[in-house]
Amino acid sequence: MHDPAQSSPNSFLASFQALSDPLRRQILELLRGGELCACDLSERLAVKQSRLSFHLKTLKAAKLIVARQESRWIYYGLNPSQFHSLESFLSHYQSPSFLASAHPSSSDRQSR
Repeated sequence: MHDPAQSSPNSFLASFQALSDPLRRQILELLRGGELCACDLSERLAVKQSRLSFHLKTLKAAKLIVARQESRWIYYGLNPSQFHSLESFLSHYQSPSFLASAHPSSSDRQSR
């Protein structure tokens, strides 16, 4: 199985870019409560469906959400596996060895 922590930072670039937009973060927050169709998202966020569609496409491309069609409606939900991959990737930067290499000790700085 592939270890997400070993992926290059570029592999998560689309996800980080998608998370940088406030409206997309609002969409994700609403989807934390479960699946919603585009019409419900549009109503709750008070945005036109054309604008919402652009942001949903961006979130799907970043693999942060998934979509499923039921009859004529498309329901959107969070993609937990992508969030787990991002969390795993970021946890690498919390490791003691990384933190030690990122912050040289004061004696190292004085000897330079």
